[in-house]
Amino acid sequence: MTAAAQDQWRLLDVQGHDIRLTQIAHKKGTLPELAKIAELEKKLAEVDDVLVKARTVATDAQRELTKAEGDVAQVRQRAERNQARLDAGQGSAKDLQAIQHELESLAARQSVLEDAELEVMERQETAEAAVRGATAKRDEVLAEIAEAGAARDKQVAVLDEEAVAEARERETAAGGIPKELLALYERIRESSHGVGAAKLYQRRCEGCRMTLPPNDLARIRAAAENAVVRCEECGRILVRTADSGL
Repeated sequence: MTAAAQDQWRLLDVQGHDIRLTQIAHKKGTLPELAKIAELEKKLAEVDDVLVKARTVATDAQRELTKAEGDVAQVRQRAERNQARLDAGQGSAKDLQAIQHELESLAARQSVLEDAELEVMERQETAEAAVRGATAKRDEVLAEIAEAGAARDKQVAVLDEEAVAEARERETAAGGIPKELLALYERIRESSHGVGAAKLYQRRCEGCRMTLPPNDLARIRAAAENAVVRCEECGRILVRTADSGL
């Protein structure tokens, strides 16, 4: 393939823009905020697990407390009815004596149930405190994620703007290059880690950083000015300039 030396030189401009676009894309994908958000989302998942468990414990404790309160209320109601019967003197002396004995048993039973109710109430309060603590922690992590997300979006917006400007300049640089030469450059670039053309500088290929052997240098030196030459080592287009060392 042949192409004017000026067109080959333009490839270096295009390559420079492509490298910068690759760097911008890499920077977008490796922003510190992305790692921070990923870590915070992991932390949020852990907090959510704690919150779910705390809510489960609190729900169970509330259910147990409701039952304990019902048991106490039931004993109190029975004791109140018996006390009313006793105060009214209803029934025989034997019946009243039985009622008195039952009142004593109910009083003991109520005391046990109230102690159990108090214990459950304390556990329920502890569980609710755990729920509040986990909820507050979750809100804190969500706020950190939002803050990191805003910082990420700000950085991405700057990089996107830079990429648009770079792509525009790249398009301008590629505009005067023959289609065949540009197509060759693109094919090589796709298979060579984003570098399709490199300068031949002081007898070294700037693409693979290899110093060319004498026979390759002789071949390139003998090539016509408009000949498109390539590096035997990496296959990239070699652009000759005044400092190629030929």
